[in-house]
Amino acid sequence: MRNLLYTIFALIILSSCSTGGSSSDEAADSTATGGEFIAYNNPPAEGFNQEGSDLLATLLADKTMLAMGGRRAWDNTRYLSWNFFGRRNHIWDKWTGDVRIEEPASNLTILMNINTKEGKVMKGETAVTDSLDFYLQRGYELWVNDSYWLVMPFKLKDSGVTLKYLREDTTLTGKLSDVVSLSFEDVGVTPENVYEVWIDADSKLVTQWAYYQDSTTLEPRFITPWADYNKYGEIMLSGDRGNYKLSDIKVMYEVPEGIFTDFDTVL
Repeated sequence: MRNLLYTIFALIILSSCSTGGSSSDEAADSTATGGEFIAYNNPPAEGFNQEGSDLLATLLADKTMLAMGGRRAWDNTRYLSWNFFGRRNHIWDKWTGDVRIEEPASNLTILMNINTKEGKVMKGETAVTDSLDFYLQRGYELWVNDSYWLVMPFKLKDSGVTLKYLREDTTLTGKLSDVVSLSFEDVGVTPENVYEVWIDADSKLVTQWAYYQDSTTLEPRFITPWADYNKYGEIMLSGDRGNYKLSDIKVMYEVPEGIFTDFDTVL
């Protein structure tokens, strides 16, 4: 019954968009405030597979964005830093694409722009020159992987993504959720991957995900929780992935000068 109501609301939204009642960049939920409509203002990224995605799954993505702080808060967020599973430290300028990646076990520091894939690398006390392209590509792939574990709920309508509504289900902890799938086309490092994402029926936050190597894989490679949400700046972020942890999470309004250009600068 709950999903039937969702579908009806989604069709109302689609109808209003096609007749000029609201822009196609908005979704609405008439249940949130006693019948008043809420505009989510969460337009998809260019290249999002709108035609191939389910309307219900897209509506749930919008509700998740709102629960995470809203699109405006996400767009206003500039600097993020975190530690990935105790292995790597990241500092990311979301507006420019500049990143600083430190991997203590390899004595490696990468300063680069993930949009241009240009930058410089220090290994130990030596600047890398001969194999620079190799390390810059590695830095890009590390950032793609490690940032997705942190900010995936904000990227449900990214370029190349197709969203499908799968089912109602409970998480491993017994929480009722709606499950949507994410598949990809011509984006990222491993576009063949598929994810199932559990969106909590009450909070609309992502509370669990499953990873499949590709669409033909019958069993997930892993299932982990998304737990321990806290507010950082204007947005909600989660660091608990069960046996894995994202730690030292920060949203910053400014960073030290040289953090993306000088190997000796510290946060």
